[in-house]
Amino acid sequence: MEPRITVITLGVDDLARALHFYRDGLGLKTDGIVGEEFEHGAVVFIPLQQGVNLALWPRQSMAHHSGLPLSAPATTDLHIGHNVRQRKDVDTVMEQARNAGAEIVKAAHDTFWGGYAGYFRDPDGHLWEIAWNPSMPG
Repeated sequence: MEPRITVITLGVDDLARALHFYRDGLGLKTDGIVGEEFEHGAVVFIPLQQGVNLALWPRQSMAHHSGLPLSAPATTDLHIGHNVRQRKDVDTVMEQARNAGAEIVKAAHDTFWGGYAGYFRDPDGHLWEIAWNPSMPG
């Protein structure tokens, strides 16, 4: 398989709440909710980088379109890693997330691999790692 991932979709329970958290709380740019005119079509797209988008889609819609039964969310099934340019940026983003309504799961700390990272959960329970890796170019 040729790697061509263009969308990472997070299932959410309340699309308006998720939009508020990511757009207004974390400051990510988006056109807001689109596709409301279609049954199970409302979604939020957030451009990330290099043609990759984060999508927020109601969990009910994901279940409907995939044909799978709606299941309980599981925080430890997946986490999104967000690497920052400087060590101090980890603390800045963690505080921004807290102020937006995220739950800090693990405060920023020195890691075993020589970096600095912390974890938060968004209002729908999705786990984010905010990390500074000294061996990754800024």
